[in-house]
Amino acid sequence: VCACVCVCVCVCVPLCVPLRVCVCVRLCVPLCVCACGLAWSTLASGGSVLDAVEQGCSWCEVAQCDGTVGYGGSPDERGETTLDAMIMNGDTMEVGGVGDLRRIKSAISVARAVMEHSTHTLLVGQSASIFAQNMGFLSEDLTTNRSLSLHWEWLQNKCQPNSWKNVSPNPETTCGPYKPIKELGSKQHRVSACRANVHNHDTIGLIAIDKFGNIAAGTSTNGQIHKIPGRVGDSPIAGAGAYADSTAGAAAATGNGDIMMRFLPSYQAVEYMRMGIDPITACQKVIRRIQKYHPNLFGAIICANKTGSYGAACSKSPGLDQFHFMVYNPEKGSDQTVDCI
Repeated sequence: VCACVCVCVCVCVPLCVPLRVCVCVRLCVPLCVCACGLAWSTLASGGSVLDAVEQGCSWCEVAQCDGTVGYGGSPDERGETTLDAMIMNGDTMEVGGVGDLRRIKSAISVARAVMEHSTHTLLVGQSASIFAQNMGFLSEDLTTNRSLSLHWEWLQNKCQPNSWKNVSPNPETTCGPYKPIKELGSKQHRVSACRANVHNHDTIGLIAIDKFGNIAAGTSTNGQIHKIPGRVGDSPIAGAGAYADSTAGAAAATGNGDIMMRFLPSYQAVEYMRMGIDPITACQKVIRRIQKYHPNLFGAIICANKTGSYGAACSKSPGLDQFHFMVYNPEKGSDQTVDCI
């Protein structure tokens, strides 16, 4: 059984001979092998690091990895699946991202189009979909029987869990529509600990480093299940979901995006590595920094420096005691594990 957190990071690094090695990080290992295997083959056939990131993420979008990437998963409160994605060029520091993307399946490719065909960094909502159509992407329904079933079951369960707080009627027992509680006090309806720790939002993130030291990173996800329509998580935000700088390294994160994006963990990890801190320690420092404010954080991060050294760290929480990742090379994939802190 795959835990509901995943970061798939494909790191291709130079050896003493002109070969490359891929490191793939994901709790759901078989899917990681496929996504990172495609990223590796893209690099091995002469593709760029951006090509590798795009192809790996695209594979998961089509395969609907864990139901948390691509179409047909994580319906919002209206039952609609929307997508977030981001890609970053560590050589030029250019970024392209999309959030709350509707009716377009190829989120990571649209994100790359934002980077390459506009001067913007992030497009969101229906306007992002119009941009995608103008770029030649097909508009199609992202709903599936599975997503319809998930939404129906959520409605039957009195809209539990949800992301509302300090509203009336009580969001812990009743569906909306909701209105704000004007005077917050002892009767305010806060998000309970169990509801705030819902393990229902995941990301695929890829880091690619080629033998020339070029670095790119990217993410793709369909976000938190049953989210309030319009919600955009950490995945498409540069420095939060992922970050790449070819002079230092790259990082990608996953978990409770609404919390993690406040701390820009991927950016922070890269800056730690720029200071000479090894990737394992950099990852751990990022997690501990967030834990100071959110001790029960559900999240993980993978880091790789410019020389190809890598590390990972995760925050121990219910359902997440260990974080599995794979070192992928042309011969085989090696499953590795870190204990959460």
